[in-house]
Amino acid sequence: MLQPKDIPNVISVARVVLVFPVIWLLLNQHYQSAMLLFFVAGISDALDGFLARQYRWQSRLGGILDPLADKFLLVSVYLCLGWLHALSWWLVGLVVLRDVIIVMGAVAYNFRVEKLDAQPSLVSKLNTTLQILLVLMVVYDLGFASLPDKLLQGTAWAVALTTLWSGIDYVVSWSRKAGRQRKR
Repeated sequence: MLQPKDIPNVISVARVVLVFPVIWLLLNQHYQSAMLLFFVAGISDALDGFLARQYRWQSRLGGILDPLADKFLLVSVYLCLGWLHALSWWLVGLVVLRDVIIVMGAVAYNFRVEKLDAQPSLVSKLNTTLQILLVLMVVYDLGFASLPDKLLQGTAWAVALTTLWSGIDYVVSWSRKAGRQRKR
């Protein structure tokens, strides 16, 4: 039986389910509808986080589901935009590789060192914000009105830089933390 404390997790699961229509809409070039669902997914992310903090409905499952839902949505959208030639494959590959490394590192850390309390770093939050901004800009460019190429390229380079920076930051931070734990 669902309880009020389960609402943030239900919202995260709903965000995962939203990925499939977003992908379909993008691949079928229904950019305006895709943007609307992407916006709904973003609002749901803010809502589940607010509810979890406000009412102390945080859970270990929610701590895993929420970032995985975000990664699933962003990676899926980046892959679609790469498929549509709206984003360069090198950037799509970089974004996907970073997330694969983070997920694999988190799983390894959780099972080999200690239970992981994954708190995103400031650079990771900046990277996620820029990744979302780039998606919104590219979909807007495809479905509404053209944006200046220099703006799109500059944002893509900012995503690339923060993707590398945050990926390296995670590897270094978790490696140091694992080293400290093993010395105990």
